[in-house]
Amino acid sequence: MSSSIDKVVLAYSGGLDTSVILQWLKDTYDCDVVTFTADLGQGEEVEPARAKAKQMGVPDEHIFIEDLREEFVRDYVFPMFRANTIYEGEYLLGTSIARPLIAKRLVEIAAETNADAISHGATGKGNDQVRFELGAYALAPDIQVIAPWREWDLMSREKLMAYAAEREIPIEQKRGKKSPFSMDANLLHISYEGGPLEDPWTEPPSEMWRWSVSPEAAPNEATYLDLSYEQGDIVAIDGVAMSPAEVLTHLNAVGGANGVGRLDIVENRFVGIKSRGAYETPGGTIMLRAHRAIESITLDREVAHLKDELMPRYATIIYNGFWWSPEREMLQGMIDSSQDVVNGTVRVKLYKGNVDVVGRQSPNSLFDENIATFEDDGGAYDQADADGFIKLNALRLRTLAKNRGVTHFYGED
Repeated sequence: MSSSIDKVVLAYSGGLDTSVILQWLKDTYDCDVVTFTADLGQGEEVEPARAKAKQMGVPDEHIFIEDLREEFVRDYVFPMFRANTIYEGEYLLGTSIARPLIAKRLVEIAAETNADAISHGATGKGNDQVRFELGAYALAPDIQVIAPWREWDLMSREKLMAYAAEREIPIEQKRGKKSPFSMDANLLHISYEGGPLEDPWTEPPSEMWRWSVSPEAAPNEATYLDLSYEQGDIVAIDGVAMSPAEVLTHLNAVGGANGVGRLDIVENRFVGIKSRGAYETPGGTIMLRAHRAIESITLDREVAHLKDELMPRYATIIYNGFWWSPEREMLQGMIDSSQDVVNGTVRVKLYKGNVDVVGRQSPNSLFDENIATFEDDGGAYDQADADGFIKLNALRLRTLAKNRGVTHFYGED
C-alpha cells in the first residue's frame, strides 16, 4: 500500500459499511481519517454519525457534518429540472444529481485539512463509484481516491460484521426485521434496489414504499397547487414564497399524500449492467410536469424543440457522472439562457397518483387568443396564406413522387 497517504477524507454515514471502511483505512494505510457526513434531506438524523466517529477515535476537528439541503436543490436539482431532465424516458436522476455535490465537498475538505486522498463506500458494480471519482478528478486532478470495495475481500455482510466484531467497531443493532432493500434517499427521491427487486417480474411489495401512499389509498378529493415560476424555478406555492429546499420538501409531502411519484424501472448502468430499481420522487414528478407546462406558453417553438432534442444527452451526462464536465457546463449555459422568459404560474391537480396541469399563465406568454381561437379572429390570421405554405412544403414530396413515376392517386386502379 502507498506510504504517501497520511490523511484521508471519508464520505461517512455512520452505518456498517462506512464504519468498517473507517477502521479499514486506518489498518491498511496507517493514516488519519477525516469524516464527512452530508445532510441532503434523506430524512434521517445525521448527528449520530458524529458520536459514532468520535467512538472510533476521530477527533472533533476531523468530523464534518453539513446541512447541504439548500445548496443541493438550488445549485443541482433546480438547474437539472430547467432542462426537463429524465434518463431513458423515466428516471428523474435522484441519486445521480446528489453525487457531484458530495464529490465537491470531499475534495474541498481534503484541501482544508491537507488530506492526501478521499474515500467512499460505493461498490465496484455501481454507477456511484464513477460519479464520485469523475467529480473528484475534475475538481482536484491530483487527488488520490481509495475505493475499498475494489480492494478488500470483505464482499458480504457476514464478513463485514465479523470484521467489525473483531475490531470492536460499534455497530448499532436495530430492532425489528432488517429491510431487504438497498436504499438511498435525499430531498429529490428515495431509491430501492436489491432483495425481491432483483427479479424484474416480481412486483414491489406494498410495505416497501416509505414516502407515498398507494394511488388506491390516496384521498378521493383532488388537491390543487399553484406553482409560481421565476426564470424557470419555482419560487412560491399557493402564493407563499419558499426557498428551493422548502419548495421540494412541500411538494414531496403533498405529492406523496396523493400517491404521486412511484416508479419501477430497469435501467442501463454506465458500467454495463442492467439494474432494476424502484423510486419515489413525488416532488420531482410534479416539478417536471409543471415546468413543461410553463415552458409551453413561454418558449418559442424551435427553442423548446431544441431543448427536447438535447435533453437525452444532458440526462446521460448527469447519469454517467460528468456533471463537472465542459459539455455539461456548455449545455447548462444554453438551457439557463432559455429560462429568462419562463415566468408565471402553473396550476396542477393531484389525484390518486396523477399530476394534471389544469392552468397556466405568464406575463411572457406567447399564446395569443386572437390567433388561436376557432371563432372569428378579426383578420389576425389569414387562412388563405396556408395554401402557399402547404404547396411550398409539398414541393419536394411532389418532385420525389414524379421521379418515382407516381402520376396518379395510389388508391386508383
